[in-house]
Amino acid sequence: MTDALELDALWEDFHRVVNMTSQELAAWLRVRDADETTEPLPDQAGSETGQHVLAILQKRRTDLTEDDLRVMRKVVETVTDQVDLENEPEPEVTAEDTRRRHRLMTVGHDPLKG
Repeated sequence: MTDALELDALWEDFHRVVNMTSQELAAWLRVRDADETTEPLPDQAGSETGQHVLAILQKRRTDLTEDDLRVMRKVVETVTDQVDLENEPEPEVTAEDTRRRHRLMTVGHDPLKG
């Protein structure tokens, strides 16, 4: 179980790295999974982690489960490993940068967002 100080720090870290709103993330997950002929149901779009991040964004801190905390830690670690949040330079628009941005957006972080 996580104590109150750890929970506060994790909550702050998670909301610092997840810079997309729940509406932006939901829209991105639907677009990401859509193809020329089909679009997934809103509650089935995106990866399991992306859906879990979306669910966490819609919760209050007091409603978090241990599974939510696990996903929050994973997202914070993933984003901080790939992004220097303090000194992120203006990204160049290369195919690799676009793929990296799209990967990060599936967990709620848009590197192009200020």
